[in-house]
Amino acid sequence: MSEDNLIITIDRQYGSGGHIIGQKLAEDLSISFYDNNLIKEAAKSSGICEEIFESFDEKPTSSFLYSLVMDPFSLGYNSSSFDMPINYKVFLAAFDTIKSLAKEGPCVFVGRCADYALNDTDINYLSVFIKAPLDARMKRAKEIYGVDPSQCKDMISKMDKERSNYYNYYTSNRWGDAKNYDLCIDSSKYGIHGSVELIRHAAQLKMERIKKK
Repeated sequence: MSEDNLIITIDRQYGSGGHIIGQKLAEDLSISFYDNNLIKEAAKSSGICEEIFESFDEKPTSSFLYSLVMDPFSLGYNSSSFDMPINYKVFLAAFDTIKSLAKEGPCVFVGRCADYALNDTDINYLSVFIKAPLDARMKRAKEIYGVDPSQCKDMISKMDKERSNYYNYYTSNRWGDAKNYDLCIDSSKYGIHGSVELIRHAAQLKMERIKKK
C-alpha cells in the first residue's frame, strides 16, 4: 500500500473519533499523518506565523473565498500576494501545502478541505466522512476530550457548525453530504479498529481499480 501514491482524506463530525481513526490508519500503513500539524507545515512553507494559522484554522470567514479557491489568479491573487487579506493568505497557503505534501507520497489528511484541494490535481485520493450518533459523540466528548457533561451538546453543535461552514464556504460541495465522499462510516457501529479496516480495504480496492484503467 505504501508504494501506491494514494492519499486518504478524512472529514469528521466532532466526537466521532475521526482524528484517532486517521492517526491509527496512518500508523498501520506507515505513512504520514496531517491534522493540527498541517499548520506547522503551512507556516513553514508560507512564512506566516503559526499563531495566525491557528486563529483561522477550520473557521469560516467570507464566501468571497470561494472565488479565490476556484480561480485566485483571475483576481490577481496567489498565496504570496502582499496585498491579500491575511485570512485569504492563510487559507491559500494551507491549500498549497496540502497539494505539496500529497505529491511527496501517501499520507492521511484530516479536515481542512483536503479532498477539495486535491480535486483539481492528478493525485489519487480516497475521501472519507466519519460520523456517529449524538449520544455516542457526547460520550466520547466527556470520556476522551474531558468536556463538561453539561456542555457536551453545545460543544458538538459549535464544532460541527464551524467545520461545516468552513467546508461549505471554501468548496462547491456540502460538508457531510454522502455524494461528495467515496466512503461514509458510522464509527459507533464499527469502532475505531473496524473503521480503520474499512478505510484500508476501500483504499486498496480503489488502487486496484485505478491500476486497471
